[in-house]
Amino acid sequence: QVQLVESGGGLVQAGGSLTLSCEAAGTIFGINDMGWYRQAPGKQREMVADITSGGSTNYADSVKGRFSISRDNAKNTVSLQMNSLKPEDTAVYYCNAVINFDGAAYIDFWGSGTQVTVSS
Repeated sequence: QVQLVESGGGLVQAGGSLTLSCEAAGTIFGINDMGWYRQAPGKQREMVADITSGGSTNYADSVKGRFSISRDNAKNTVSLQMNSLKPEDTAVYYCNAVINFDGAAYIDFWGSGTQVTVSS
């Protein structure tokens, strides 16, 4: 069984920084895209940043220049460095990964979420 284990959320003042980390654990044959999504109260879940196995990245316009995503393919981890945080970044952040766990198809997996709260 595959699990995505997130860490690093918390409370920070506006202008501060946080780093989120996520490790894919279990029997894994391969991982394609990895990424971070967030969901604020009353809003739909949205993509924050994602990264391909080759290292190509994609960011939501709202976080470009402030957030940076990276991954370690050897360790099956993905991280999100968040700088210059704003109150509107407050949300539950979810790790996502497209994983081949049985040698056949690639399936979407989600972490349970970690809360990020930015105070003004």
